[in-house]
Amino acid sequence: MPFLNWINKNQAKTATHVVPYHLLKQEAVYGSHHQNLLVQGDNLLALKALVPFYAGRVKCIFIDPPYNTQSAFEHYDDKLEHSQWLSMIYPRLILLRELLSEDGSIWIAIDDSEGHYLKVICDEIFGRRNFLGNIVWNHSVQSKGYSGKISIHHNHLLVYRKSSAFVLFDLPRTEKHNVNYANPDNDPRGPWRPGDVRNSLVRKNLMYDISVPNGGPPIKHPPKGWRFSRETFERELAEKKIIFSEDQTRIIRKIYLAEQEGRVLESLWLAHEVGTTREANKEAREFIDEDRFETPKPERLIERVLQLSTRKGDLVLDSFLGSGTTAAVAHKMNRRYIGIEIGEHARTHCIPRLQKVIEGEQGGISDSVGWKGGGGFRFCTLGESAFDSNGRIHSATDFATLAAYIWHFETGEAGQQSFDTPLLGIENGKAYYLLYNNALTNHHPISGNVLTHTVLDTIKEIFPHDGPRVIYGETSRLGQARLATENIVFKQIPYDIKMR
Repeated sequence: MPFLNWINKNQAKTATHVVPYHLLKQEAVYGSHHQNLLVQGDNLLALKALVPFYAGRVKCIFIDPPYNTQSAFEHYDDKLEHSQWLSMIYPRLILLRELLSEDGSIWIAIDDSEGHYLKVICDEIFGRRNFLGNIVWNHSVQSKGYSGKISIHHNHLLVYRKSSAFVLFDLPRTEKHNVNYANPDNDPRGPWRPGDVRNSLVRKNLMYDISVPNGGPPIKHPPKGWRFSRETFERELAEKKIIFSEDQTRIIRKIYLAEQEGRVLESLWLAHEVGTTREANKEAREFIDEDRFETPKPERLIERVLQLSTRKGDLVLDSFLGSGTTAAVAHKMNRRYIGIEIGEHARTHCIPRLQKVIEGEQGGISDSVGWKGGGGFRFCTLGESAFDSNGRIHSATDFATLAAYIWHFETGEAGQQSFDTPLLGIENGKAYYLLYNNALTNHHPISGNVLTHTVLDTIKEIFPHDGPRVIYGETSRLGQARLATENIVFKQIPYDIKMR
């Protein structure tokens, strides 16, 4: 597979390893049911901070990064030199992939300035086999009127899955999607439409000619064969699901309306279906009068993305949250969400919009989804680094946070369980323990962050495990022979805590 190279690509590829873990500092809580999260800060730092807690948990990621169009947007530096833009997006995609669940997907809004380069990068990070398609969004309907230039009326949505476990859901059907179904032959199964009978791949077992009832010339198979085997053809012919045309020169396979629960995704999304940039600006005016984003996305566009990729309760992430559209739509559709936005407009744009959503505002998709208000979110900023430049643990790093880092490093799983004992959990028969902040105090008079013979005996008594153990602590007073006898691997904090 070809790769894209640019100045400083090697640094971009390793950036996620040198970026420090930062603590999240809760600043405020809005509404109720605070499982949703809004983070103010650089999204590279914020994504790194989220990985230990949300790795493999995010069902859908939608991002609308700066397009690098050489125009100076007020809220983003959208005038980056080409290689800088590539180096900006690469490590963020690495972390986003880490956060995606195995059955998750990522949808990236982009235009032609960097879109084709982004496609090659995404092929490298997510794998070409996981590319689902390029959605063309018709974002405007009025000509720009630039003489001698092409009036651009579209953006792209590059769509990738994490793995083959992803399921793309059908879109809802309405009566206008059923206009091609009819019942001219009074089929008892109800209205139907003709379906394609040609195969898309060459399969020799699907290449056979079909005899016709009137004894005329047989119907030759298409160049790549039929879409069905001879056995399937004969069965469906007997069931009258396949019929001959009146002149018996072709066959017609029936697709029944009664069997259509939804409609298949198409790659062209028209403005009247999913909205325009102008519509998005109108929506933004409902919650802030001035200082708006230049190119927000309409709520209907995000609604369609979430219809195709998520169900109620799934976790959605947008690390370029902008004016807050993704969070607002996810909130109204009863999805959980994490939004990341840099700068003061996280407070001046995103918070006011989400507050109005909680209050039940009726703009955007509110009416179509029956939104009446409710819910809530936590607002956090980036705090101190969890570890300082010398590797020491910051005093603000509590036991549960450090436990989550260790659990993710050791198992690759998100540390979302309640870490309130030295035993963090058991994975594949191996038990993981953490001695930190005198974690044994609440369970036994013997405490401390040092693995001594007494502490080990206490751990074996309170948290027994018949198998290998990994124990993190400040230091160990046990010799290698005792550790080996007890089937223990000791790791020193903070030096043995790394990113996967």
